[in-house]
Amino acid sequence: MAGGLVGLLDDVAALAKLAAASIDDVGAAAGKASMKAAGVVVDDTAVTPAYVQGLAADRELPIIKRIAAGSLRNKLVVILPAALLLSAVASTLVEIILMCGGTYLCYEGAHKIVGAVKGTDHDHDLPAPMQGADAEQATVSGAIRTDFILSAEIMVIALKEVLDEALLARALILVIVALLITAAVYGVVALIVKMDDVGLGMTRRGSRPARGAGRLLVTGMPRLLAALSTIGTTAMLWVGGHILLVGADELGWHGPYAIVHDLESAVHGTGSLSGGLEWAVNTAASAVVGLVVGLVATRIVSRATRSSH
Repeated sequence: MAGGLVGLLDDVAALAKLAAASIDDVGAAAGKASMKAAGVVVDDTAVTPAYVQGLAADRELPIIKRIAAGSLRNKLVVILPAALLLSAVASTLVEIILMCGGTYLCYEGAHKIVGAVKGTDHDHDLPAPMQGADAEQATVSGAIRTDFILSAEIMVIALKEVLDEALLARALILVIVALLITAAVYGVVALIVKMDDVGLGMTRRGSRPARGAGRLLVTGMPRLLAALSTIGTTAMLWVGGHILLVGADELGWHGPYAIVHDLESAVHGTGSLSGGLEWAVNTAASAVVGLVVGLVATRIVSRATRSSH
């Protein structure tokens, strides 16, 4: 009896260790998948603060909370089930959908660059500031629609990294990614949006150094948003181009990515700088591909829009 109990306890301990290892594996995979989606996350973080500009300051955080809830609903209720179904019955479609998303990212990045050059960039055609509940609803609805596209790309990028996992582990990893990404994006957005209010409060009270820091916060927010927008645009071109290169290679068109590998080989063996240089070459090549594809897509969309009118 005692021996049987000891054996049972040993089995329970072994199962507990296995479960703990599985949780660690899921956490590590979720972290890796989240990092792969970092380029899209930067753009998501850069876009959202503009939605609350012109609205009452005391409504900024409630609106961000509503957008975050809508973003999480997008990821968990709509995108996650569809992504899991596709990965279970037609995994090749995941690569194709990811490449379509990559093309969209290239288009968005190039569209922003063209708009900035021409002076016609309106940042996703945000709704004009209004007043009251209608303004909030229009703001939240527009932000959630834009978020849906970015969230879909984030989730598919993450899914691509865990296709080798069992279905349940895949689902758990994507749920963790959805929670982590949403918390990170909208937590940072909330900090950015309230930065000027915190700075303004510091300028009105506190010591002289605190007032100086407050003025820096107030004047620094527009620069931070501009920097985020630039980083987001660059990230879209880089991530979109990389998705297209890898996707084409995995679907059988090896030529483009082979050229990138040749360029990486040219800087290989340069000592401690080798890894950084190879990354820089890959990133630059991906960004160039992203820009070229994005400009072509922008031209096609522009012509299609003109012809429809």
